[in-house]
Amino acid sequence: MCVAEKRALDMQRKLLTNGNIFKRTDGRWNGVVWYSDEQGAKKRKSFCGTTKQEVKDKITAYLADLDRQLTASDESKANLEESMGRWLRVFKFPSVDRGTYDRLECTAKHQIYPILGNKVIGDITSADIKALLNHWMNEGYAYTTVKKVYNILTDYFRYLTQQEYIPKNPMAAAPMIKKSNFMASQGKEDLPTSETVTIFTPEEIAKFKAEALQTWGNGTRIYQQAAAYTLMLNTGLRTGEALGLLNSDIDLENRVLHLQRGVKEISRREGSKSTSGREVKVGKLKTASSKRDVPLNQTAVDAILDLRAERYFGEDSPLISDEHGGYTRPVKFRKRYYRILEAAGLEQRGLHTLRHTFATNLVNGVKQPDGTIRSLSPRQVADLLGHSTSEITELYYVKKDTSRLAGITAGFDL
Repeated sequence: MCVAEKRALDMQRKLLTNGNIFKRTDGRWNGVVWYSDEQGAKKRKSFCGTTKQEVKDKITAYLADLDRQLTASDESKANLEESMGRWLRVFKFPSVDRGTYDRLECTAKHQIYPILGNKVIGDITSADIKALLNHWMNEGYAYTTVKKVYNILTDYFRYLTQQEYIPKNPMAAAPMIKKSNFMASQGKEDLPTSETVTIFTPEEIAKFKAEALQTWGNGTRIYQQAAAYTLMLNTGLRTGEALGLLNSDIDLENRVLHLQRGVKEISRREGSKSTSGREVKVGKLKTASSKRDVPLNQTAVDAILDLRAERYFGEDSPLISDEHGGYTRPVKFRKRYYRILEAAGLEQRGLHTLRHTFATNLVNGVKQPDGTIRSLSPRQVADLLGHSTSEITELYYVKKDTSRLAGITAGFDL
């Protein structure tokens, strides 16, 4: 029996009638609603008015309020895992994309339920929330991970308070730990975001490419679709954008890619309930600004030709396809990338590092054969990356290069 059905039965046991209305001898109207209290004692609520409709309206309002109170009473006595699971399914699943919902559910299952899942929501205090956040901080989890836990709890308890399921929001006295204090407690320095961006150096890029193009004795490539990583390094494409490219999206004559769709891997579900396994979903791009045209340099063109020489199933098939001409699973694509890094003796870094490296080199500049430095403005790079603002590009994607400041104050003696 589902929770909603159980709740309905509970309501029927408490509410004995939906109201009876009758006319008194003096011409006025009376109404009565019978219900049983928590101890099972039979109770009644009476109403009166000058018209039948007036009494009917009073009974309707009373029943609605009683329904809200009984529902709130039931909800406040539920444990957090049951209640939050219901909230996620009813309110979050219809309003966010599948990938986002997977992440919300994963955070709840792995970081919230193990500690607070069995607690009755009406009994959860601010101290419980702080203890949960401190636990994951002390376990060495990243600040961003713990912040996600905090954000879910904030949304959830706001909902409970707005619906009057609980009288007081425990999050009000449990603010998120300041990032500087969080990092200090883990013995880490709270560096500016631009200084934590990871990129590949030119030497590392050379090592990566050399390993990626390794072949077996018979001449076949050790790593399938290895040229795809070079393509991403020279276009700044997100993983989902690269895997969503069809051959028909590529205009080699004019050296441009037309980004139309993205690929992501999500949990298989029957309705909102997850089942075993994962599946590839092809859909819209991350944001409206993500739908864009990306120019191709010669290295990117060569990478596309390399990919087509290795595997080509027609113009309507993915450029980076699987063995059957379908879309490549992101998890396989990532694992192959990590294998190349390991074999090349390079530090493990996410696929997004390719995008960061592209952005950093374009903003900071690349030395040309004649010795000059060629660079693009942050706004130009933001457009290439599909960012709505250049601030996002500068803050999260470009690694600060202070070496160019050497000697820059010469002649400014005060």
